[in-house]
Amino acid sequence: MEYRLLGRSGLKVSTIAMGTMTFGRGKDAIGSVGLKEARRQIDLCFDHGVNLIDTANVYSAGRSEEITGAALKGKRADVILATKVRFGMGGGPNDRGLSRHHIINECQASLKRLQTDWIDLYQVHQWDGQTPIEEIMAALDYLVSAGHVRYIGCSNWSGWHIMKGLAAADRTGGARFVSQQIHYTVEAREAEYELVPISLAEGLGILVWSPLAGGLLTGKFRRGKKRPSGTRHAKQWAEPPIRDVERLYDIIEVIVEIAKARKVSGAQVALAWALGRPGVTSAIVGGRNMEQFEDSLGAADLILTEDERQRLDDVSKLPLIYPYWHQANTASDRLSAADRALLSPYL
Repeated sequence: MEYRLLGRSGLKVSTIAMGTMTFGRGKDAIGSVGLKEARRQIDLCFDHGVNLIDTANVYSAGRSEEITGAALKGKRADVILATKVRFGMGGGPNDRGLSRHHIINECQASLKRLQTDWIDLYQVHQWDGQTPIEEIMAALDYLVSAGHVRYIGCSNWSGWHIMKGLAAADRTGGARFVSQQIHYTVEAREAEYELVPISLAEGLGILVWSPLAGGLLTGKFRRGKKRPSGTRHAKQWAEPPIRDVERLYDIIEVIVEIAKARKVSGAQVALAWALGRPGVTSAIVGGRNMEQFEDSLGAADLILTEDERQRLDDVSKLPLIYPYWHQANTASDRLSAADRALLSPYL
């Protein structure tokens, strides 16, 4: 397992991280993995060198955090534990969002559910346009100063949202985001327009959620074949939205070809592509069973050749939108490394 620094921090995290969205039981549960199976999955990930576990207060209405906390008893010091805040955790008018009230209340609740004294990485799960950015960043800085949180990150923010947050932190000398957690796959490359360059320019680590697009990029979904039953996408394209189905299948065909030639799974090829992209620190993988985790963990040792990577890049290349096509045409003499992360293939 490789370990990479998380942004500009001194914290090293494994390139494969464990996601716990499948942890939960009951009518509000997103997943169905209970405590016994969670312990087995966590031990498997630990055995492979994973040191980052990611959860969120909203997963299964808090049950995911509870299971994670119980499963980590006696092992807490050995793991980098990340969770999130933003979405609704009750029916009251202040039970959602990123107000100081909600952030601090939910941090306290997460600490209790996780059975821990600190959260290593506390992430704001989505943007809140109704709370002043100064209030959001001050609340997060308070949690760091109080010792409840060690690092902070954002997730699913736009580029200008991130810059507002960083600027607010810099004005006061408060805690700065060290990472952003985003959706970024060989099929969904929109993050390359702004989020990847911002990460490179501002020193943010990139944590990739759903790097297999809910199973779409495993090779199980093929052109002209019935969608596999029991999968998230068995009936409809849910998350991520697929705007060009033919392009998706073209990408999958290249993934499958490379996987067969290398005698690995399609999932490992898709994960290896993501881990080789500029700015990416770690890919967060989940699974309903041990076999899925075992397979995904194999991606940590797979290095794609330049030819394999080029084939995947070519089949998935996005069109340049404005102002980037204009920059490629007229500003190529004055581009930074962050600019080139997007523009180099188009120059």
